[in-house]
Amino acid sequence: MQAQATTGGAAQGAAVFDLDGTLIDAAADIAAALAPALAARGLAPLTLAEATSLLGDGLRVFARRAFVLRAAEITRTEENRFVERYLRTPIDQTRLYPGVEATLHRLRGEGWKLAVCTNKVEAAAVDILAQLGILPLFEAVCGGDTVPACKPAPVHLAETIRRAGLRAVPAVMIGDNPADVLAAAACGIPAVFAQWGYGRLGALQGTCAVAARLEDLPALLRAARAPRPAA
Repeated sequence: MQAQATTGGAAQGAAVFDLDGTLIDAAADIAAALAPALAARGLAPLTLAEATSLLGDGLRVFARRAFVLRAAEITRTEENRFVERYLRTPIDQTRLYPGVEATLHRLRGEGWKLAVCTNKVEAAAVDILAQLGILPLFEAVCGGDTVPACKPAPVHLAETIRRAGLRAVPAVMIGDNPADVLAAAACGIPAVFAQWGYGRLGALQGTCAVAARLEDLPALLRAARAPRPAA
């Protein structure tokens, strides 16, 4: 999806956000959509902690990981039904993280252009952002199903920036998953890790800035896009 925001003027930079675990907490709705498929096999539903640990690489990968966690294998039919079920009701329990809307408005006020690069199905991402009232803040939303390969593939992030019309300005990727950090590195841009989300940096610790709170983002983004001093 392209060009929702309407602000003019030169951009200070492009702030490209992941969605699940960064802007929204969608784990409960995703887990609930998979519960019927697990129940039909006599398998226990996922706890919220289990669900959050499996997120980050799209709905289908999530479903496969969940069945593996229950020592089973999901069929393609079950997978398709899960995705369809989730797309029908993607926002029953899904909420913005506290401080998201205020932080996005602050960034736009400072001259940042905003975009979303998510491994979620694009139509679902657009629907959720619209229902939560923040879709107009973004220049583009690029889902994992509308690109040849999704994060950590650099083509996904590069396409998001292209759709937003922001290739001429410095960009920073913000996300809660190692895939976000890896995609940024592959594109040659800095990343800020969202510590409040689902993921953990693991072996990538020390490779990027870390935001403990959403309110930390404006300062971290300014620092990330600032020219590095000569060695």
